[in-house]
Formats: sequence, C-alpha cells, structure tokens
Amino acid sequence: MKETLHRPFEIEVKEMEYFPVKKRKLNFFELIYIVNGTGIQYVNGNQFSYRKGNLFLLTPQDSYSFDITTQTCFLFIRFNEYYVRSKSPHDKDAVQCVENILQNASHRPGCILKNKTDKPLIAVLMESIISEQEHQQIYFTRITEQIVNTIITIVARNIALKLPKKIKENTGELVLEMLHFIQQHIFEPHLLNTEKLSTRFSVAPNYLGRYFKKQTGETLQDYITNYKVRLIETRLLHSDMRINEIAIELNFTDESHLNRTFKKIKGMSPSAFRKQYTVINTKVPV
Repeated sequence: MKETLHRPFEIEVKEMEYFPVKKRKLNFFELIYIVNGTGIQYVNGNQFSYRKGNLFLLTPQDSYSFDITTQTCFLFIRFNEYYVRSKSPHDKDAVQCVENILQNASHRPGCILKNKTDKPLIAVLMESIISEQEHQQIYFTRITEQIVNTIITIVARNIALKLPKKIKENTGELVLEMLHFIQQHIFEPHLLNTEKLSTRFSVAPNYLGRYFKKQTGETLQDYITNYKVRLIETRLLHSDMRINEIAIELNFTDESHLNRTFKKIKGMSPSAFRKQYTVINTKVPV
C-alpha cells in the first residue's frame, strides 16, 4: 500500500489496540513517537521492540508495520522534502544539510534517539504538540510548526552521530550527496567503485579518495565496509536471517568473507555477536 501526503506537513495522535495496515510504504518522511504502550515495529524485514519514549523515522524507501502488545498511543508527524526545504529560504546550506542527513537515515531502523540528553527534550516537545492539538488556541498551527522544526533538527543531530566523525554542519554538500548515494546503493557494489563515483559526482578519480577522506576522516573503502558491518549488526540483532543469506544480500564473496570482515571490525564472529546479544536481551526487560 503506497501512501501519499497531500500537504507538506501533518500531525496525527492515535490510540490503537491493533495496527490495521500490515505493510505501509510512503512517499514522505514520517516520525512516529510512542506516547505510551509496547509492542514490536517491523521495518524492511527487521523487528524492534518499542516502548514509551521511542521515536522512529521512516523514510520514503521504507516499508513498515506494528504488532501492538499493549494499547499504544502513537504521535505521527508526516512531512515531505518540500517542507524541510521551505523552512529557511535564507539559509539554504543549513536546509540542504538537514535534508541530506535525513536522507542518510535510510537503512537505519530502530529508535532514532541515540543522544541520551535528547530523549527528555523530545518528550517535552511531543507533549507540547499534543497539548497544542487538543486546545487549538490562537497561533497553535504556527507554534506546532516551530516545535516540529526543532524536532527535525534534533533528529538530524541524532542521525549525524552515526555519520563519519568529521561530518559537521558546514560539511560540503557534495560529500553528503556521496554518503547518501553510497547508502542508497549499498546493495549494488558495481555502482560504488572509484570510476563510477567519479563519473557520478564529476570528481577526478585520482582526487576522489583524498577528497572523501579529508571530508569524512575515513577512506572510501573503509566507509563502505563499516557501513556494511552496521547493516550486518542490524540483521543479526533484529531478523532471523542466516549469515549466508546476509552475505548474499550484501554481496560478500561468501560467508567466510563476511565472517572475516565482521570479526576484524567487531572483534568477534557474527554468530558470537548474535549469541551475546540474545543472552543480554533475555536478562534485560524491555
């Protein structure tokens, strides 16, 4: 089911005992905040337990559904790229930066809040949106938009925590476009070699590697490998895919190649990593 956003920005608060649509696909961004309740989120073949205070970001590439365990109050914030671009016409670089960072959220399922100090801040902002929607006093729409702008910026900051360490607010647009392209085409390695990237971004092949490392602090190949390892982690922790299936999906030569790559970066085999998480997860309540 493909859903379309007819306005650049929408808010919806909904109490649910079951999620009526088995699988949704979007043509817009959707922030989903858990006001209260528990259950499981399914996104792109992975699953995540959710609880009060979790915030999920769904991108136009994602397909998702929820399995509700206890009655859940969802706060949906839907917006498209036009909404992000139109917020600051006098600061186009900042808007482009936020837009590119949001695009880099693809393939990053689960609660988006990685910065602990942002969690109570988001909770207050979400409560304020609900209050504005309930009372609808004068200027409530304008105030709600300002709160949403702040939330989007906080989300961008949390996504940026997973980008290379050198990425800052003033990082060049070109390298952000490269990162987005790499993540978008991570399952198509033939598009990610130096020759193809040089042609795609009009950068000389002998300069591309130096430029990428200067901007990100990582070599191009290291970034691609580290990003693949993060995807492997997600599949090990949140899906029942076998390791050989993950190897095929991510275009490793074979399962042994994946095992060597993963162990070099994480210090343990994929099987040990999955087993360790399973043990921890059985000891810590959701």
